[in-house]
Amino acid sequence: MILALTLAVVLGTMAGALLSARRHAKAKTLADWAVGGRRFGVLVFWFLNAGEIYTTFAVLGISGFAWAHGAPAYLALTSVSLSATIGYWLMPNIWNAGRRFALVTQADFFASHYNATWLGVVVGIAGIAALVVYVQIQIVALSLIVRLTLGPEVSTIAAALIAAVVMLAFVYFAGLRSAAFAAGVKDVLMVVIVICLCITVASKVGATSMLDVYRLAQDQYPGIGRLPGLQPEAGLSTIWLMTAALNVALGNWILPHLFQLCFSAGTEATIRRNAIWQPLYSLSYFFIILLGLAALLAGTQPEGGDTNAVLLQFVSDRYPPWAIGIFAGTACLLALVPGSVLLLTAGSIFSRNILLPMMPSLSDRASLLASRLSMIVFAAIAVWLTLGGSRSLVEIGLSAYAAIGMLAPGVYFAFLWPRAHAWGVLAGIVVGYAALLLPQAQTLWSTLLPDWDHGLVAMAINAVVTAAVCLAWPRPTALAAQPA
Repeated sequence: MILALTLAVVLGTMAGALLSARRHAKAKTLADWAVGGRRFGVLVFWFLNAGEIYTTFAVLGISGFAWAHGAPAYLALTSVSLSATIGYWLMPNIWNAGRRFALVTQADFFASHYNATWLGVVVGIAGIAALVVYVQIQIVALSLIVRLTLGPEVSTIAAALIAAVVMLAFVYFAGLRSAAFAAGVKDVLMVVIVICLCITVASKVGATSMLDVYRLAQDQYPGIGRLPGLQPEAGLSTIWLMTAALNVALGNWILPHLFQLCFSAGTEATIRRNAIWQPLYSLSYFFIILLGLAALLAGTQPEGGDTNAVLLQFVSDRYPPWAIGIFAGTACLLALVPGSVLLLTAGSIFSRNILLPMMPSLSDRASLLASRLSMIVFAAIAVWLTLGGSRSLVEIGLSAYAAIGMLAPGVYFAFLWPRAHAWGVLAGIVVGYAALLLPQAQTLWSTLLPDWDHGLVAMAINAVVTAAVCLAWPRPTALAAQPA
């Protein structure tokens, strides 16, 4: 029954997504396929945007983080609201630049604004690297669901391969519009399921109400409800929460798929309305954290202590097969929808900003084919990363935000400081990645700035270097950037 219901949810959504896509003109160019013809209205844009926020990172990752650490999971509540606040100003600026210069990808923006095709190539490579890490999150989660539905006898390798194949199939033919439909289905299903789980969870752990779950957790695990949580030695203090939330908020719209998503909106008003109401999604984290605490009270022990599998294990242990099947199917959509958009974005960047500069005569049809084929390679790399080690989905997510944060100063300076130029942005990116990735730098930040999110430290260094280079060597008039 579990497998049948899981397949019914996933295949039913895929069928609906394909039918929805076929009601519109078939994508003939990369732009049609990657940004939906720039025609999405408020509702479609809302669900697609929310679909990239309400992912396995949010549901499986945050619930597992609450199970393992407690209060540090509040990171989700703060980062979503901060991201929407920044997005209210930033997203319309990105949209206007996209309309004005017919941009399709984030790398297009850098190449156009800074009048440097080579910078678009550099940004494209950096963006793809961050996207592949984010795809890893979805494949890790999807492989766990595959093992839940097919049985533990399915190896980790086989589960990851199945997850990648399903994700590729989901987006391969229909592009962004199919993901928009699936995002709506997924969000409605998951909100309903999470609320239903929370309504019934008290009886599963000996509590009298949802709020009583919090009380019991605090009684049995003193300190779980305040920072630094259950593991003070992990360094997840108030400083960590503030710096990590700020890093996520500043880097959120810099993620290439969310940056590119801005181009798909039909009007500027669509984007602003979305930013106003998007913080409502952060309220759902109250229920997700509640489920993580309930799993802790219930004594849930996922295989190998894997925090990513906590909620799946809890539902599997405490609920009937039909509920497990519906939950597993919806959780599949949580991975498939954002994962497909991530791969689509990576493919768009590869064909348009890396391949096209080397092959200027490439036709639109050939570019579209190259984009689709490259997704297979990126999915394979994500599978390889998945098999290379086991980390919390939250840790992987923060790594992706730290990596893409190195592009943030170049975006913000583009809209705020006319003196910024390509060489300054490049210098900031290089120094920023060194500050983020070099082991010596990591040791230094841990000593000088304990508990600070290293991604935010590296982003700040990046911004300072960019500003210093741009002040020291003003750009020549001939290389003046286009106004955003």
